[in-house]
Amino acid sequence: MTPEKNDELIKALLWRYATNKFDPHRKIDDATWNTLEQALILSPSSYGLQPWKFIIVQNPELRQKLRTVSWNQAQITDASHLVVFAAKDHVDESYIRRYIEKMATIRAITIESLAKYEAVMVRDFKSRSPENIRSWSARQCYIALGQVLTAAAVLGVDACPIEGIIAAQYDELLNLKDSGYSTCFVAAFGHRNLDDPFSKVAKVRFEVGDVVERE
Repeated sequence: MTPEKNDELIKALLWRYATNKFDPHRKIDDATWNTLEQALILSPSSYGLQPWKFIIVQNPELRQKLRTVSWNQAQITDASHLVVFAAKDHVDESYIRRYIEKMATIRAITIESLAKYEAVMVRDFKSRSPENIRSWSARQCYIALGQVLTAAAVLGVDACPIEGIIAAQYDELLNLKDSGYSTCFVAAFGHRNLDDPFSKVAKVRFEVGDVVERE
């Protein structure tokens, strides 16, 4: 990466902040949003299993209902796009086999050649409790969140990750109950309102030496 590219990345990350006030009249264009969707899909996950769903809520009435179970945070309704990150509740043999079959097809290899890899995953998840699997899935969702927040910053799109929601109520409103997925958190994307005071405050971070150790 060239020094210019390095500078561009850091500049984008410095520009990024958890947007408190979106401009409800500015929408993300389709091409840019499609790129952000691809950033979500291309996110890394443990084993590559992708134990998530990304629910993009555009219906204004539904978003208003979600706002009422999100402590009335305006980002829920005012942002251009709202993404609900839902984590997979269970990882069983059939899901692992589906992934293995997909891998074999895309890479033009046999399922038999992936037998050892499949067996490792099956053995691992059989040893886990349901609570452990749900926690693991949620952590994978956070990896995807980090990737899409960075992608948004690079593309000049504002974003705000939001954990202040009543997840069980989201599950009801989005018909997630008995779907095998549960709401983890949400993220709003759009363009900042020019009078958002938080866009003008300095970013506060600890010094490199406080958080980075070198052995």
